[in-house]
Amino acid sequence: MIYTVTFNPSLDYVMKVKDFEEGKTNRSYQETIYPGGKGFNVSTILQCLGLENTALGFIAGFTGKEIEDQLKKRGFNLDLCVLDEGISRINVKMKSTKETEINGNGPNINNIKLDELLSKLDYLNSGDILILAGSIPSSLPDNIYEIIMKRLILKKIKVIVDATGELLLNVLSYRPFLIKPNHHELEELFKTKINNQEEIIFYAKKLREQGAINVLVSLGKDGALLISEDDHVYFCNSAKGELINSVGSGDSMVAGFIAGYLKNKSYQEAIHLGSACGGATAFSDDLAKKEMIDKVYQQINVEVIE
Repeated sequence: MIYTVTFNPSLDYVMKVKDFEEGKTNRSYQETIYPGGKGFNVSTILQCLGLENTALGFIAGFTGKEIEDQLKKRGFNLDLCVLDEGISRINVKMKSTKETEINGNGPNINNIKLDELLSKLDYLNSGDILILAGSIPSSLPDNIYEIIMKRLILKKIKVIVDATGELLLNVLSYRPFLIKPNHHELEELFKTKINNQEEIIFYAKKLREQGAINVLVSLGKDGALLISEDDHVYFCNSAKGELINSVGSGDSMVAGFIAGYLKNKSYQEAIHLGSACGGATAFSDDLAKKEMIDKVYQQINVEVIE
């Protein structure tokens, strides 16, 4: 079974505004509300690709109930912890000539509820896959990813970590199956400017040396690179298309990578389907649908660099 964890989900309120002007009253011409959270995005794409999975996380209040109701329509399993106080956050995402976001803080998660989630994770078995994605709420320990990976270390579970900065570096010693920094996050991790593909590969290999089993580097319109556990370097080009939606593209790539890998344990197929899912979401108003994923898949190719 595949499990995703979303620690700080949200209701994302997307407003489209023509020619936004700061300091003035602006009126939107279109609004959309949908459940946000990196783990939920991964679960959605996995379900789209026909892979059963279970989404774990925390919800609270009337916004949490709406998140749950909307997620139920997506078809994957839910096993959420309901908080006794507060409300799940609302993130406002305004799309005009530029994209602007105002993200809420989220409810307090106490130790009792954290233990409830950890107890659910104790039921995972050897061979299961766990995706830990996104930021950590301020009410949780900032090493919660490490706590979880240490707790499960003897179960031989494949753990995917989609995080940044110290949050990512601190879990490398626990041998995550996959990490997915982008070009700029790779620069931040090593506090350096990366100028070309050779340098990207060099620093991605350093992350493997520090413990990551597979390192997938998203390059946006320039494609993606994978430094895999079989000591190969794969490159996948990106499809041509209009960037419509940047939200969830990385999460879609993670889901596609997992789905591709599970087909026949092929890393070439993993980066191919992962790149297709990421591109398909970027070319869609919301998370990608199967038809768009198949279309993008046919437009891109994978080559083995090393």
